[in-house]
Amino acid sequence: MIFSTRIQLCCLLCLTGVVSANAQQGQRKDPSTQEQTQFAPGVVTVIPGSINPEETFDGPLTLEPFLTSYPQIVFSEASGHPDSKPHFDPRTRTLVDRAKEVIYRRTVFCFEFSFKPLRHMYIDIPRPDGRMQRKLVWYMVYRVRYRGGDFRPAADKIAGDDVYERMESVRVDKRKFFPMFLLRNQVNGRQYLDRLLPTARQKIKVREQISAPLYNSVEISRIDIPYSNDKSSPGVWGVATWVDVDPKLDFVSVEVFGLTNAFERTEDGGATAFKQKGLQLNFYRPGDSIQQTEDFIRFGVPAFDDPKEQKYILDQYGLEERLDYRWLFR
Repeated sequence: MIFSTRIQLCCLLCLTGVVSANAQQGQRKDPSTQEQTQFAPGVVTVIPGSINPEETFDGPLTLEPFLTSYPQIVFSEASGHPDSKPHFDPRTRTLVDRAKEVIYRRTVFCFEFSFKPLRHMYIDIPRPDGRMQRKLVWYMVYRVRYRGGDFRPAADKIAGDDVYERMESVRVDKRKFFPMFLLRNQVNGRQYLDRLLPTARQKIKVREQISAPLYNSVEISRIDIPYSNDKSSPGVWGVATWVDVDPKLDFVSVEVFGLTNAFERTEDGGATAFKQKGLQLNFYRPGDSIQQTEDFIRFGVPAFDDPKEQKYILDQYGLEERLDYRWLFR
């Protein structure tokens, strides 16, 4: 009798728990949940966005195509203007002179970039013939967050004209991230482009304990990166992978492009060239081609007490001082 009563009591408790869980489930419009893995301090390195005021404008430049296409707007004696001067306004107010000093202004944004240590592991990669081939895959798991803080020139009305002497911070609700990852051998300059390896992502996700969705470089470009000023916001996680890397590689950098829309305009032999701003992460891999998975890849430029040794290390990275990372234009 006592045994039967206990069984009935257990069934009643289980039924009560199920009903309670179903009630809580029905209170939410979306019952699905996602948990973000919390890593120990120092596991994830955070690189804040970097925007310089000079990146928000370009010029003054001359609109050569415009001036050559409309020569009739030039003031000359043949058009009835002595000394090629206008009758009333000063020369600097004419369309011709203003077209010679055009300043392009733009809003510049920059994502926050965080990453876990650069690592490698052996993974079976499909070949073109359908067979699997075991290769050493270099990879880096990263997170992107949009913190706002976009910069743009702010105009003030002075004597009826717009005068740009200050900057203002703005933001939007979301942005897109179109990444490109380059693994660069700093000794010989050889670089490796990020490869899409579907068979590697799940193994990397398990090894790195990433509970959030993990996207490759193409998939993440379709995801909206929402604005958030919360320090604990999950962000969007991605992974970059490389194969066929030189096993004797010691001094290596990962260059990340797409974090910002800032660019640099240069003139080379009369031709205009544009360089994109990217983030260079420097790593040091002391090891050899034997048992490569046992070699630990360290973030940052190594330090030596001997000035000659330190200079040799800096020369490998093209640096004048020790920098774990830097923003550059390529």
